[in-house]
Amino acid sequence: MSTDLLQSHSDISAYYPFRSNQSHITTSSTNPRSAAQEQASQPVRFIPVEPETLADTGLNEHELEALVLKSLLKRGTISGRGISESLHLPRPILQQPLERLRAELMIGIKGSSGLEDFVFQLTEAGFDRARRENQQCSYVGSAPVPLETYLAAIAEQSLQSSQLDVQKLKEAFRELRLSDVLLSQLGQAINDGRGMFLYGTPGNGKTSLSELVVSAYGEFIWIPRTITIDGELVRLYDPRSHEAVAVTELENVRHDRRWILIRRPTIVVGGELTMAQLDLQFNPSTGISEAPVQLRANGGALVVDDFGRQRMPTSELLNRLIVPMEKNHDYLNLSSGRQVSVPFDMLLVFSTNLEPSDLVDEAFLRRIPYKIEVSGPTREEFVTLFQELATKAGCQCEQAAVHYLLDTHYQATKRPLRFCHPRDLLRQIRNYCEFHKQPLAVSNETLDVAVRNYFAGL
Repeated sequence: MSTDLLQSHSDISAYYPFRSNQSHITTSSTNPRSAAQEQASQPVRFIPVEPETLADTGLNEHELEALVLKSLLKRGTISGRGISESLHLPRPILQQPLERLRAELMIGIKGSSGLEDFVFQLTEAGFDRARRENQQCSYVGSAPVPLETYLAAIAEQSLQSSQLDVQKLKEAFRELRLSDVLLSQLGQAINDGRGMFLYGTPGNGKTSLSELVVSAYGEFIWIPRTITIDGELVRLYDPRSHEAVAVTELENVRHDRRWILIRRPTIVVGGELTMAQLDLQFNPSTGISEAPVQLRANGGALVVDDFGRQRMPTSELLNRLIVPMEKNHDYLNLSSGRQVSVPFDMLLVFSTNLEPSDLVDEAFLRRIPYKIEVSGPTREEFVTLFQELATKAGCQCEQAAVHYLLDTHYQATKRPLRFCHPRDLLRQIRNYCEFHKQPLAVSNETLDVAVRNYFAGL
């Protein structure tokens, strides 16, 4: 078998057709390109400048010394080069803090570490100070970036400056063949860069489409690993939410290593979303705050999946998100009690199986600019998709077998068609054939088994 049907969600989405009103997408067999291939056609518009002095970092002497001391507390001994790599700062910037800490008898030299470098360790006084610093905030790692610097960077990389036209949008969705109507609907919503409703019956790819729309911007962005706001640290980069990329053209370009290059993010939240996740989450044991979902989504998309199933009332959630969407900025509460303004620069997508008018009143609907229905396939689209996926999986499939499936198990029972059904039924067929050591093939027998396993209430 050449292709495993149990692919990741993002891979499967490339094979999905979608419908919006009378529009539809059909799939192509082109494989997604790797990050290395994409970099040539996705130029990086903004590069954070490498700091040359302490003032350039936006940090003060105490903040930098605290990071150095906590690095030594964690590692025991570490070279100047090692401290530079840990804090992602150039070695010349660390020279004065190290000399100052030596003069204050906080650190000492244990030995040499190559040309013009030494191995440092804490003194007894340095250990006491490092422990006090660690009790206040245990963060050790990349030096933080001031909020003001982050604000300027997001403005430079804003979605609002990433305007699209039809040709660019077609290129972004080159692996899918979109009808002109759906292309226009998505293009307008993406170009606006604010908000949209994707609605329709379940199983037709709303979530997959939600996760694909931000790729239409076709760019990478830089974000700092950590932000400092009046001395409070906020961890922004999250490997679970952000996909780091390496661009060979930048390997020899000097840049601020406190920043990391990522794909424009798509943050998906579902029924588990609570109001607490939309504000800074301070951990008193570490002294660090975790960025809320909308801050991590800046420069990309925030997808509220299965909208209407959240624990909080829909009106409360919409009130929390729509006002920032309209004003392009949000307010977050620091642990000190102070409020701070941060960018809200993202495409806000609400994906739901329910009718939008059943969820919110007319006033709310008017404030969400675009409503796009994602419907089920026609009979012809279902047959085409079933055969395409079977071919990709190395599964023998005659068109007559698919028509048998539709006549016997759909038309006769008035079962609605869903775009997810071909994938899921083929997975059932594959498992059945492997277990019984039969050739991988779609037949009346294997279809009957798949339907019996997959659908309830037969």
